[in-house]
Amino acid sequence: MTVVLGERRRFAAEVGEGGQALRRVDLWIANEHLTCDDNMAYVPQFRLAVRNTVDRLRSATEFRPAVAEPSPQAAHRRFVLAAQDDDASTASYEVRRRHRDLDWGPTTDNAIVHLFREGGYLTVTLQFWRPDHLRTRPEHDGEVFLAKMPGPEFIGILDDLVTLLGDGPRDPS
Repeated sequence: MTVVLGERRRFAAEVGEGGQALRRVDLWIANEHLTCDDNMAYVPQFRLAVRNTVDRLRSATEFRPAVAEPSPQAAHRRFVLAAQDDDASTASYEVRRRHRDLDWGPTTDNAIVHLFREGGYLTVTLQFWRPDHLRTRPEHDGEVFLAKMPGPEFIGILDDLVTLLGDGPRDPS
């Protein structure tokens, strides 16, 4: 049985078969399949990473507001360029740590996601980066996808995902 949380056109999590250790988790942002390269999540790590994101989103001090760029896509591209700065590896790591979101391990490491707060809404940007992905989907090369939704709705989906992963079907082994 698959449980769907949210809407693919904005943000959705689809949780399917598996057990306590591994579960199928498909994530969607702006109708794009984020977990297209690896949708088998190691549940203990994945659940903790999602919970940490929820906690950070609820913290006014840890979550950044929208940046003064012409668009969220422009801010996304600036953060990606800053994180790729080979001349300052410590600084680029800090940029990635502070500005990359939904970095939940191998299941989501095929893309770069940023979240921006705009009033009561969250704007989510997504960009695929893996060369293998871009060879099979050349229309994604350089594309930054965008979705906007109420912040409480996004946090609610993540809360439900954490609960579902903790209370899902048990692995019989």
